[in-house]
Amino acid sequence: MKKYPKIGIRPTIDGRQGGVRESLEEKTMNLAKAVAELISSNLKNGDGSPVECVIADSTIGRVAESAACAEKFEREGVGSTITVTSCWCYGAETMDMTYRIWMITAFPKM
Repeated sequence: MKKYPKIGIRPTIDGRQGGVRESLEEKTMNLAKAVAELISSNLKNGDGSPVECVIADSTIGRVAESAACAEKFEREGVGSTITVTSCWCYGAETMDMTYRIWMITAFPKM
């Protein structure tokens, strides 16, 4: 079986503590899990095996968390990443500068 690159899922979040971040942690991680499930259930590699996803160990709201995520993705053989968020976040602190950046922003209708 051929070893294919994996897709990394980066759950970014507003890093301000004191209620802001804490209120969004579970929602943002659930979003990352849903995206990983969507990809793995619908996309296949060349040999028909499902595309594998790797999710960061925690939400990413600060530089150190972004660096830890990058290290994990390097170890796991991630070849591309998708950043998901359910809120506004500090781009320069949470951005993945390793890969090309494509941004899709979706907000629910109010």
